[in-house]
Amino acid sequence: MYFIGIDIGKRQHEACIIDSSGQIQSKMFRFSNTQAGGQKLIEWMRAVDPNLASFCVGMEATGHYWLALYTFLCKQGIRPLVINPIQSDAFRNMYIRQAKNDAKDAFIIAEILRFGRYTTTELANEQILALRQLSRFRFNLVDSISDLKRQVIGILDILFPEYERLFSDLFGKTSSELLMEYTTPEEILAVDTEELAAFIAKHSRNRFGLDKAQELKSAAESSFGVGIALDAYRLQLRLLLQQIRFMEQQLRALEDKITTYLAAVDTNLMTIPGIGPVLAAAILGEIGDISRFSTGVKLVAYAGIDPTVKQSGEYTGTRNRMSKRGSPYLRRAIWLAASVAKTHNPILKAFYEQKRAEGKHPLAATGAVARKLTYVIHAVLRDRKPYEPIA
Repeated sequence: MYFIGIDIGKRQHEACIIDSSGQIQSKMFRFSNTQAGGQKLIEWMRAVDPNLASFCVGMEATGHYWLALYTFLCKQGIRPLVINPIQSDAFRNMYIRQAKNDAKDAFIIAEILRFGRYTTTELANEQILALRQLSRFRFNLVDSISDLKRQVIGILDILFPEYERLFSDLFGKTSSELLMEYTTPEEILAVDTEELAAFIAKHSRNRFGLDKAQELKSAAESSFGVGIALDAYRLQLRLLLQQIRFMEQQLRALEDKITTYLAAVDTNLMTIPGIGPVLAAAILGEIGDISRFSTGVKLVAYAGIDPTVKQSGEYTGTRNRMSKRGSPYLRRAIWLAASVAKTHNPILKAFYEQKRAEGKHPLAATGAVARKLTYVIHAVLRDRKPYEPIA
């Protein structure tokens, strides 16, 4: 039996091969992260033993760079083991005093395989992988839109500070159309009141009209906004609003695609109050195969919503924070679901109110709901049954 450790890089990987006694069988092999490089790796392996079944291949889950090599090897009939980098760190400390060549990461990974003391990361099936990829992209897109909106508010604070108080939804259709057409107080004052009222009525579906137009005129007339460099502020504001509009269109298209992928997966997550299709997709994409987590405690730890414990001697802290050690995307999805569930799920609402009555801060109480919700998620996925509230 031979063990091959592969040190993953962006453009090049490095491999080391050892036998069952730990003896290196060939000098370190460097190959490119390309189809040709993968073929050279196979040739290098066959030079040691033509039977590829006699090799145990392992690599670290380094960013996303391991994924292409992993899929290439699978096509060759080799199922690589993907090891958590935290586990290999312990072995690195053991070999810190060894000669330079022995301290190579590829050799250390091969040694981990030989000793068999590791847990692996399994590549999810294609549908789960798609959900994970699109859900993570959605979170990033939402964050980008939020950042653009903060920039818009910052410019309005300079240009027309009174405007924000005039609409409950600053980025709703009526407000957005108005800002695109009449960006500054000067432009609002320049337009006829009747014309402004007609514009507002059209884009608000007659919810607003003359009263809102007069309110805008009054605010513009007494505005304490800047009166210099207006063209620059106006251009920046309109470009930002255009970006927001375009990205929100992308977001809707993305959510439609996520919902389509989710419909093809057998899941009961949406039977849990607080979890809709978007959050169900994010949670399922991050968890993958629930059998990876034998207990709800392990899933809570993976999500990083388990509390840290501060302890020194006989002292044990009572105000502990979330560990935040696991998947940030899963933690965010569960937190968002908990924020809804504490209001709309009768059991979790009562639990939240109980924690608040005990003196817990709203965030701490929401964190407790998130942990309880994670146990529910684990049970629903494990049992493959719809959520059934237990009084």
